[in-house]
Amino acid sequence: MIQREHQRLAIAKKYTGKWGTVIGRGAGVLVIVAGILLAASLCTATPHADNQVPSIFEPHSTPAESIYHLSHFVLAITGLIFLVVFSLLAYAVVKFRNSASDDKREPAQVYGSTQIELAWTVIPILIVVVLFLATARVIHAIQDAPKPATAVEVTAIGHQFWWEFRYPALGVVTANELHIPVSDPAHPTPTFLKLLSADTDHSFWVPQLAGKTDLIPNHVNEMWMDPHQTGIFLGQCAQYCGTQHAKMLLRVSVESVEDFEAWVSSQKQPANQDEGEIAGKRVFETTACVNCHAVAGTNATGHFGPALTHLMSRRTIAAGAAENTRENLRLWIQNPDAIKPGSLMPAMKLRDADLDALVRYLETLQ
Repeated sequence: MIQREHQRLAIAKKYTGKWGTVIGRGAGVLVIVAGILLAASLCTATPHADNQVPSIFEPHSTPAESIYHLSHFVLAITGLIFLVVFSLLAYAVVKFRNSASDDKREPAQVYGSTQIELAWTVIPILIVVVLFLATARVIHAIQDAPKPATAVEVTAIGHQFWWEFRYPALGVVTANELHIPVSDPAHPTPTFLKLLSADTDHSFWVPQLAGKTDLIPNHVNEMWMDPHQTGIFLGQCAQYCGTQHAKMLLRVSVESVEDFEAWVSSQKQPANQDEGEIAGKRVFETTACVNCHAVAGTNATGHFGPALTHLMSRRTIAAGAAENTRENLRLWIQNPDAIKPGSLMPAMKLRDADLDALVRYLETLQ
């Protein structure tokens, strides 16, 4: 009786162990399949119109499209490798799983198989060579692209923690929001950027328009983009550059040729001289503001901070950290850490009357 009970328990334990193994393996397979489906859905999903997260899988410029097609090629090859390896692994797990009839003997060992060694040596080398050549071709096409005479030239300078944009041929200096014309394939108007850094390493990245390129002190890098449609394209400093790296944002405004020319014309205009805000102008010119910022037509000629001649033509302040509203502008002047902790903008600590006058003056800088 006791012996029979032991046999029953042994059999139950045996099958319980088998089912536990099966369930565990099945759960592992389901997790892997779910991960593959999630990755595929993220790669093929079309961002919602209100989605503020730029997608590398929705390119709108020739360099971005080249990177997009290359990424699909690489994903196809690596996906095929995964399927082959996973299929062989699944076959081995199922075919040679533990069974009651297993005699526990070690299977025949194969040593020195020239065919197997050639296979696992030559095939990976060929895969690496193909991926290398495909990547090199795209890099060459982007980096060595000729610059047409119609190209717009911009010098982008990375600061902690904002962007300065200079248009040497147009005589325009602005900050944080880059304006460029749309490029019609029939009449290409690409934008070529010279990338510089004023302090530490930064990285210029607008995923839908081009790949990321670093800005390195005492070294000039270059990149270009030719947007195919108008709109606002968001980007980011992609190189950790200090406390507020995460809020060193980019906004690229792609406009029709006519709108871009109108924007250039407005940026060339001197600062608005509103005599009704003379008190605010006096506050601006008699405080530390003039040491960091420049306003054409005033004694403010600083270069440590963004030029403010046409401050209110920008939709954001603090390198995209806040909307350009009266309330945010007031808070930014009085207590910058409330918007961007760790920024290099000093707290002005003005009296309320002076602060209100200064904000009203800055609001006239259209």
